[in-house]
Amino acid sequence: MNHAIAMNTIEAFEQRFDKTPTGRLAMNAVTKAGIQSASASYDLQRRMRYGFSLELEAGKLTNQKSSGRCWMFASLNTMRVEVMKKLNLENFELSQNYPLFWDKLEKSNYFLESILDTLDEPLNGRLVSFLLAAPLGDGGQWDMFANIVEKYGVVPKEMMPETFHSSNTGVMNKYLTLKLREFACILREAHAAGQSREQLAAKKEDMLYTIYQMLCVCLGKPPREVMLEVRDKDNEFHRVGPMSPQDFFQEYVGFNLDDYVSLINAPTADKPFGRTYTVKYLGNVREGRPVRYLNLPIEDLKAAAIAQMQDGKLVWFGCDVGQRLDGEWGSMDLESFDLEPTLGTTFPMTKAQRLDYGESLMTHAMVFAGVNLDENGKPNRWKVENSWGEERGNKGWYIMSDDWFSEYTYQVLIEKKYLTAQQLAALEQEPIALEPWDPMGSLAVMK
Repeated sequence: MNHAIAMNTIEAFEQRFDKTPTGRLAMNAVTKAGIQSASASYDLQRRMRYGFSLELEAGKLTNQKSSGRCWMFASLNTMRVEVMKKLNLENFELSQNYPLFWDKLEKSNYFLESILDTLDEPLNGRLVSFLLAAPLGDGGQWDMFANIVEKYGVVPKEMMPETFHSSNTGVMNKYLTLKLREFACILREAHAAGQSREQLAAKKEDMLYTIYQMLCVCLGKPPREVMLEVRDKDNEFHRVGPMSPQDFFQEYVGFNLDDYVSLINAPTADKPFGRTYTVKYLGNVREGRPVRYLNLPIEDLKAAAIAQMQDGKLVWFGCDVGQRLDGEWGSMDLESFDLEPTLGTTFPMTKAQRLDYGESLMTHAMVFAGVNLDENGKPNRWKVENSWGEERGNKGWYIMSDDWFSEYTYQVLIEKKYLTAQQLAALEQEPIALEPWDPMGSLAVMK
């Protein structure tokens, strides 16, 4: 049977389009201005107002530039507020280059150890192909950031400032990836030639030095101690240090990292609510904690986020930021664009279907810095601190409708004391291990 597109079918399509009342109008507008500009909602700014019943101090907007470090920026933006409070500062930044260096080194080790763990797997099999696809990309998850902080601490930005390649990671990643794939080839071929695991481990140690050397060249050498000298809001001078990055974190940030848990909303049939999950081969620090999620209904994520903000604490979250995003106003709203009349079709997939069929997953991490609660105490708008600088969005700030939250927010980081007794009990379960390519194994990496 021939299923090719016949010419008479094309003719029928053309006649059908010509009879569409708004077809030519939409075509003229979209070919001139593009889908989103032609469909922009007239009353967007009227509906999505930057006014919130609850707003938190957050500091000046930061800029990850051409790097996929959103998960680091979001994490550090929640942590720096504690330093600002303790030292009475108007603004403060922790170094984003410092965790980038250690994450790249740790991811390289994690990758090489994963190669050693899979030496007998077929090179063209799905697992090894997956591992080779992106050995040390910029993206990450909260638990991965916590691993870096636990092992290496944090430092003020001036102790390890931005470099060309911390702000523009693409070329650096290209050459690091080239070396790691070369190293994977060497290890697998040495194994095939009969070399022992001890011999391969010795090779790996030397390989890691090569990565360390490349990172020092691109990002600078990380400091071993912290010195901070600042004047506060009242013009009082503070001198901090010398002290280790780990001690600086403990004394001036003070997060108990074990008290934080990632709540996710993945309403797919294969992931029942009330269960914990992890993802195979997802991590950075080999000896660190695994990525761990508790899957809950979306309203539970909202309630926990509101409770934490009502206690004066920012909320790290992950979402699919590019969906229905009006970049000029910084609006994430299901009605940002009137796409249906413009394109002559609807987009009815559910959140679960979008996950199952590869249409949506978490792409970006940001920070909730406020929420607007209506007269019944229900959220309708969320204030979002982004890390794309002040030139994008509304002077760097973004706004999210509550309906958009339901459809495209996948994860919030919550301190355990804001969870219910039932949720805390669910955390004690042994996590179900998801395959490496599961959509919930996606990393926040949006630039």
